Amino acid sequence: MWPLQLYLVTDGFFNMNEILLEQVVIYSVVILFCLAIVFIYLRKQKRNSKRVEEKIVIAKRDGMYEPVSLHPVIDENSCIRTGACVAACPEHDILGIKDGKAVTINASKCIGHGACFHACPTQAITLCIGTEKRGVELPHVNQNFETNVDGIFIAGELGGMGLIKNAVEQGKQAVDNIVKSLRKTHEATYDLVIVGAGPAGISASLAAKKHNLNFLTLEQDTLGGTIFTFPRQKVVMTSAMDLPLYGKVKLFETSKTALLDLWHSALSKNNITVRENAKVETITPVNGHFNLALLTGEQITAKTVLLTIGRRGTPRKLGVEGEIQEKVAYRLLEPEDIKAKNIMVVGGGDSAIESALLLADENNVTLSYRGEVFSRIKAKNSEKIKEAIDQGKIKLLFNTTPLYINKDSVVLSTNTEGEELYIENDLVYIFAGGELPTQFLEKAGIRITKKFGEAILKHED
Repeated sequence: MWPLQLYLVTDGFFNMNEILLEQVVIYSVVILFCLAIVFIYLRKQKRNSKRVEEKIVIAKRDGMYEPVSLHPVIDENSCIRTGACVAACPEHDILGIKDGKAVTINASKCIGHGACFHACPTQAITLCIGTEKRGVELPHVNQNFETNVDGIFIAGELGGMGLIKNAVEQGKQAVDNIVKSLRKTHEATYDLVIVGAGPAGISASLAAKKHNLNFLTLEQDTLGGTIFTFPRQKVVMTSAMDLPLYGKVKLFETSKTALLDLWHSALSKNNITVRENAKVETITPVNGHFNLALLTGEQITAKTVLLTIGRRGTPRKLGVEGEIQEKVAYRLLEPEDIKAKNIMVVGGGDSAIESALLLADENNVTLSYRGEVFSRIKAKNSEKIKEAIDQGKIKLLFNTTPLYINKDSVVLSTNTEGEELYIENDLVYIFAGGELPTQFLEKAGIRITKKFGEAILKHED
């Protein structure tokens, strides 16, 4: 009897030990597996962090690290490294994760579309203009989009907000504010004159129509403003926006042509006509309203004025002899119609690179740039231009500056050797940027201030 009981107890004891041992083994395997996953994750994060750090070094070397306009600023205390901001940015390598926190890499490439701002789950991102060292000039406007001059309002890119969606929203809100303060009786011809037919100007025009204002929209070039000057194939990044009298529009990635078709459709459906090629020279207060003098000499009066012009203003000219010839242009509109020409493209930015690439298949293209290297172009453009040069499609001349533009040639000065190069030429495209219409604004009495890292778009507490 006792041996049998002892056997049963002993057998139960060993069975229990076996079960415990199995559990210990299972738990140990699970723990080791979890530790392995954590180890692999941390090693991957460390490797990715090192890559981001290397990209930052390259960005600093190439002059791409410092922002030039609207850009994200990350609050390290709020960032939880979800990577949502990195994934949301369609420009790539603007943001990265380093040492567990989001950081900027190629900040100068940021176009300020705000995708990172909206994607961050902890609201750790603020969109700012300028930096502590580099200021950006902006006209002074209050929360109602009114300048220091009573009756003159500003919305869109000129006020620092170049995002299409936000520019559309600002144009609408500015008109809403104008309506609240507008006197029904006045001596001016128009209740409102909108200067500029870009996204903000088009939205403002639709809002003015909605409020039954007697208004006029003027555009110094053609409908679309800055967007119209993009090369035909350039992709415009935007997001869902609400157009007055038209409704919600969802465009997350679209061509310039499609976007312009949208503007035309919205305006034509509401019988709104934009006066193109109508450049405003001066805005002068007269007897409680404003007198707008056009380049043509025409005088227009308005009770209120909304400026929705771009920051670029008038294209920057080189100031060289022969630049006034018809063969010289400052934007590329119909590249597919230009064939078998000797073309000189001047500039080293994305617009110059993209235009040269669009023209290279059907023409003999020479690209002249005053610098030694391209320092502020998108990575894709950098790859494409190198490939085109290697294939002999484009002739690149660094350290050169146009001296003369003749009827059938262009004379370049070599900045390093002081020599002159004579190049046969039919067309010249100059992409030297543009100038903030500071003088135009100051003549109207609008105060301009420099913003050093000031928040333009931030989450409310």
